[in-house]
Amino acid sequence: MVLRKKLSCLWTLGLCLVASKSSTKVPSIEDQSFKDQCIKAHNEMRSKVWPPAADMKYMTWDDGLAKVAKAWANKCRFEHNSCLSMSYRCHPTFQFVGENIWLGGLSIFPPKFTVVAWFNETEFYDYNTLSCSKACGHYTQVVWANSYKVGCAVTMCPKLGGFETAIFICNYGPSGNFPNKPPYTKGVSCSLCAEEETCKENLCRNKERDKPEKYPDWNPQGKTPQQISCNPLCLVPVLLRLF
Repeated sequence: MVLRKKLSCLWTLGLCLVASKSSTKVPSIEDQSFKDQCIKAHNEMRSKVWPPAADMKYMTWDDGLAKVAKAWANKCRFEHNSCLSMSYRCHPTFQFVGENIWLGGLSIFPPKFTVVAWFNETEFYDYNTLSCSKACGHYTQVVWANSYKVGCAVTMCPKLGGFETAIFICNYGPSGNFPNKPPYTKGVSCSLCAEEETCKENLCRNKERDKPEKYPDWNPQGKTPQQISCNPLCLVPVLLRLF
């Protein structure tokens, strides 16, 4: 009986430590390092499409898209946002936005890992016939030439699979994945960039378009999921039960 109680306490202690450790890893949408990783991963993948893209736009971060990604991630539903099909419901200036979702362990989460996984769906996509043999929607949204803004968020969702289960969402503006349309125009890289654009790493970049925008009067609502959290003080009663 005593041994069982001690084992139970040790399990609770371990539970607290795992939850506490996990919660410190979740980046916020204000974390500049997180933003930079998301942007870099997307632009790296967009710059290496094959066949090459003549009109692929350079992507930058958008706070509004990140807000909607976080609000939906906080609902802990492994499904697409219900606002996607409704005009101006996902974003104050983009009529429609695109969305990619990933679910997995937080320990293997880094944004680049996820974006590369989405991009790797290219093996199932045939550009010449615009056909897909398996799942390609994540790939085509990542490389949709006219999508030039992205905002991402990650949330821990224990009820979706365990303490280390994270849901990662990226929203894109303007949206991509229009039926029967290629994600980009193939040709020599940057050959179809507009006059006001420059070529950066095979991508068409416009400094005016890159400028960040704030949305102080717009904030999508999202319920924060319940998570087990523990600070050092909560461990005291657990330790005392061991004696």
